[in-house]
Amino acid sequence: MRQSPLVVVANRLPVDDGVALDGACEWRRSPGGLVGALHPILKKTPAVWVGWAGGSGPAPAVPDIDGVRMHAVPLSDEDMRDHYEGFANATLWPLYHDAVEQPVYHRRWWEAYQRVNQRFAEAAAEAAEPGAVVWVQDYHLQLVPGLLRALRPDLRIGFFLHVPFPPPELFMQLPRRAELLLGMLGADLVGFQRAQAAHNFAQLAAKVLKLPATDRRIAVDDRMVRIGAFPVSIDMAEMEALSRRPEVVQRARRLRADLGDPQHVILSIDRMDYTKGIEQRLKAYSELIANGHIKVRDTVMVQVAVPSRERVEQYQVLRERVEREVGRINGEFGRVGEPAIHYLTQPFDRTELAALYRIADIMAVTPLRDGMNLVAKEYVAARVDDAGALLLSEFAGAAAEFTQAYLVNPHDLEGLKLTLMHALQATPTDVTDRMRSMRDHLRTYDIRAWARAYLTALDQTGALADRLAPA
Repeated sequence: MRQSPLVVVANRLPVDDGVALDGACEWRRSPGGLVGALHPILKKTPAVWVGWAGGSGPAPAVPDIDGVRMHAVPLSDEDMRDHYEGFANATLWPLYHDAVEQPVYHRRWWEAYQRVNQRFAEAAAEAAEPGAVVWVQDYHLQLVPGLLRALRPDLRIGFFLHVPFPPPELFMQLPRRAELLLGMLGADLVGFQRAQAAHNFAQLAAKVLKLPATDRRIAVDDRMVRIGAFPVSIDMAEMEALSRRPEVVQRARRLRADLGDPQHVILSIDRMDYTKGIEQRLKAYSELIANGHIKVRDTVMVQVAVPSRERVEQYQVLRERVEREVGRINGEFGRVGEPAIHYLTQPFDRTELAALYRIADIMAVTPLRDGMNLVAKEYVAARVDDAGALLLSEFAGAAAEFTQAYLVNPHDLEGLKLTLMHALQATPTDVTDRMRSMRDHLRTYDIRAWARAYLTALDQTGALADRLAPA
């Protein structure tokens, strides 16, 4: 295959497969996400994206998307079960999110994780031209940097962790903790969402591996690995433009009318995940209704909870609990034509999301732990009217940037209720001042600024980062 100066390695390819009008398989670029961040340089630099295309069995042939060559990595049913659903999402995911659910350990899961990471590393080594920059993404592929360096020591290798990185006392529980740390330290630059995560990583490198480490550098053999915080962001200009489109404005008016034109709309949009604080949020809302602080006729809650990892037992149990609680609240407090909670589980396209953001007087983003939470940033970008209150968990990465949000500890039920009421009763001036400040910050630190900062630190020549300079 042809080699490229830039290789992105991620668990998934940035494509969706659909069916064209003639019945043929049709691949399209996925909206948003990491591909949105890198699109400005991917369309100007010969690049390869290495990832899984979805489904099991041999890797499909995926055509170039917007000039980026796609290199699909095959996964078997066993790989999906033991690597993705097992070690990645039943061991690492809960541990990295404060062990909200108990992590599970199985030796065969670790063996699958090693096997799949080796496969991704070999694919990246094949795709990278001499001296290329390779950017490896997230917790599914923590061994890839070390494996890739063994195969191709000539490469500039970056690793970025999109989820939180836990404190040493949690990470130390992992049976294979040293191997995971060494895998990440195969990179030249290890990036995190928050400075505290980089600090945790440095502490572990010193404690577990006995390496000289500071919060900025870790010495590994004859190399110096740099670490730091690079908070991920969104394409604010794209979301602003979408929010202003006449069809979105019209759809927002229709949605509010369909909800009965209430005084207040509270919106939450989450994946169905135990880290998102959905159950705590529902409990707080139901108690506010029960004690008369919120009237169902005046205030409407819309909870979007898109199912995910449905083959993982913890997620199946969570969905049953959430749906049972929604049913209880609607049965107790709703009326015919007036449910207390509008509960939706289907995914929405970006046009519908923008319309929902426009009608949300309160955007409740209250995860128990989150690396960043881009929903919070999308909401701020969509509020071109400088209105809307962001109720934001202190334990979301976005809280470090959006200090003007109505910040809350989601574990504190009484505090959650009080802060929600504060946001509902805030003056228009207070709401506007907070939103304008957050929008100003986001306009400066958008997705291009994030990618530019990381690639400037990784690519010492600056050639790739220069391509992300503002137009």
